[in-house]
Amino acid sequence: MNQNEEKLGTAPVGKLLFELALPAIAAQIVNLLYNVVDRIYIGHIPEVGAAALTGLGIAFPIIILIAAFSALFGFGGAPRAAIEMGRGNHDRAEEILGNSLCALLVSGGILSVIFFIFGDTFLYLFGASEDTIGYASGYLHIYVLGSVFVLITTGMNAFITSQGFARMAMFTTLIGAGLNIVLDPVFIFGFRMGVKGAALATILSQAVSAAWVLKFLFSDRTVLKIRPRNLRIRFRVIAPVMALGVSPFIMQSTESLISVCFNTSLQKYGGDVAVGSMTIMASLMQAVMMPLQGLTQGMQPIISYNYGASRLDRVKRAFMLALCSCVLYTVAVWLMIQIYPQVFARIFSTDQELIDYCAWALRVYFGATCLFGAQMACQQTFVSLGKAVHSLFLAVLRKIILLIPLIYILPPFMENKVAAVFLAEPIADFLAVVSTVTLFFLTVGRKMLWNKK
Repeated sequence: MNQNEEKLGTAPVGKLLFELALPAIAAQIVNLLYNVVDRIYIGHIPEVGAAALTGLGIAFPIIILIAAFSALFGFGGAPRAAIEMGRGNHDRAEEILGNSLCALLVSGGILSVIFFIFGDTFLYLFGASEDTIGYASGYLHIYVLGSVFVLITTGMNAFITSQGFARMAMFTTLIGAGLNIVLDPVFIFGFRMGVKGAALATILSQAVSAAWVLKFLFSDRTVLKIRPRNLRIRFRVIAPVMALGVSPFIMQSTESLISVCFNTSLQKYGGDVAVGSMTIMASLMQAVMMPLQGLTQGMQPIISYNYGASRLDRVKRAFMLALCSCVLYTVAVWLMIQIYPQVFARIFSTDQELIDYCAWALRVYFGATCLFGAQMACQQTFVSLGKAVHSLFLAVLRKIILLIPLIYILPPFMENKVAAVFLAEPIADFLAVVSTVTLFFLTVGRKMLWNKK
């Protein structure tokens, strides 16, 4: 048994969660810099920063959709591989790894072609105006050329984390994000490429990260190794991966659909300034979610491995620690946003009109964020345990069943139409958290974590 495997099954759960979660959280925060740093620099471009930031917000749904495929095959495959490791089935785990990589390569190539050819058509459908289409198109057409690098970096990094190599996973994102921070001002301001420079800096940085990931997974340092014989898609292998990955895929891809719904509704009721404020709020929401995703990624290999090894007491302890940590974090973030909204808005723009507009909107949009820690802990535990049906239902519930209809239902009943659109988010969040926690403790919590029949 490899030393990492032994730690997953025997090390104290609290210490192990700390060791795995901290590098994963750091990796997520660093990974966040890829897009957020772009927006910060773009928002501060002299004279055109506000319009350029809005244009980037229009392209954001496509960027989210591309990244979602890394969740389909990476976040679907990594827990499956960890469960097989816990059962001692290393050959099966490596087959999952190879099939997932192949699927990521194929989907990345297809997405690049589609959005390079039809990108402008999608951007106009997503709420672009004549003032913002140039910025949105300029960024997107360069970004999609690096889709394969984006998918490999995120999707394969999940397999590194699932084996217990949390620090290596952190270094993967640290290398790329650090390079992106350096290249952004060089290309945006030094070469005067504007939004195109931001996109170029991002895909070059992702390419370096992707090379780092593949080098590690082909090496002898990893527990599960990429082997040429596994680099072809087999339905019997990839189908269970997709069944489990469809939940995080829907969670991410529907963010794309939600961005479209928000942008088109806000363009109708509030114009470019409302869409610009949505770009800032979406960036902050991504910033809030990244540490949560890092924490639950640290939890995932512990739960998946010990579930596969039938050590349910360790599954329970890992979940309870992760739940408490997630809830404390989201409550703290909620308080800061409610008290200092303008501070967060100023990070992304110097335009006073946009800052003032965004300040009140932030308080509304993040109204139920304090509860979201429980949602993430419970839903990601379903994924870690291989409960594909439960996680899929919850992913669909919050965004498709609740949030999207509320974006269109609420405005006719309120005088302030823009506020009504923003209010859809906290209402959907509250209902989703209640549903998720209830389902979790009626199913997994009662039957497994508390070992009751």
